[in-house]
Amino acid sequence: MRYHTPASFDDAIAIAAQAEGITRFLAGGTDVLVQLRSDLVTPDDLIDIKQIPGTHDIVQNADGSWTLGIAVSGAEMTEHAGLCAAWPGLVEGMDLIGSTQVQGRATLVGNLCNGSPAADSVPGMMAAGVTVTVMGPNGTREVAVEDIPAGPGRTNLAKGELIAAVNIPARGENGGDAYQRFIPRTEMDIAVVGVGVSLRLDGDIITEARVALGAVAPTALMVPDGAAALIGSTLDDAAKARLAAAASAACNPIDDKRGTIEFRTDVAGVLACRTAQRAYDRAQGKKVAKHV
Repeated sequence: MRYHTPASFDDAIAIAAQAEGITRFLAGGTDVLVQLRSDLVTPDDLIDIKQIPGTHDIVQNADGSWTLGIAVSGAEMTEHAGLCAAWPGLVEGMDLIGSTQVQGRATLVGNLCNGSPAADSVPGMMAAGVTVTVMGPNGTREVAVEDIPAGPGRTNLAKGELIAAVNIPARGENGGDAYQRFIPRTEMDIAVVGVGVSLRLDGDIITEARVALGAVAPTALMVPDGAAALIGSTLDDAAKARLAAAASAACNPIDDKRGTIEFRTDVAGVLACRTAQRAYDRAQGKKVAKHV
């Protein structure tokens, strides 16, 4: 195995483009190193990108949007008051990953590129409208988070491509977001269902909404019908019923030891309503407890 420590993204791309065999990028390493030690994968080239300048930065831009470096850890996100105030749902999804020790290393990009359908940070990013900057031999492009996963353990990144930054839009006024998951245990477990919701209000009426589900299909997925169920409503019982139906209808889960198809489908509807309520309360300026 060849271990590389490039000083720039261009250097990292050049190494990856020329590499033959299995290539892995290393930022947090909470997935890659576990897979390596378990003999699940043995990279021919391991490219450590966390030493590239800017990869640990959290920056709020002049327009209110945010740019996160790809090596920013979950712990660094939860300790950043401004980011937590703007996008609490996005942060709480990341904050659910692993233990305190893992939080010191785990990253949004690593969680995304690991390709797990149950990744906790991904539905929150999708609901928030996050994009990532993808760099590769053919140039740079901005890609919506929902277009990165291709299936369990797979992404749509081409050979030599890597994610160079996470781009979070400005929160704006009267907006709120939330992420919740169902797990069999109280903590440190894999989501049976995960739901991310982001919305905006005009008075008490929802004018914008995005709904995303995790762990109920081969990839995390957007639920446009769920968003449509919310827009124009005050999150009354009728809107919640429409949202629950849309979330359940979007599911394409599997049976496994953590949950049956029927159970996941039912929980997706229930959890979507609960998550929407948390986002709605936040948009109204209500104090909402941290994730449960």
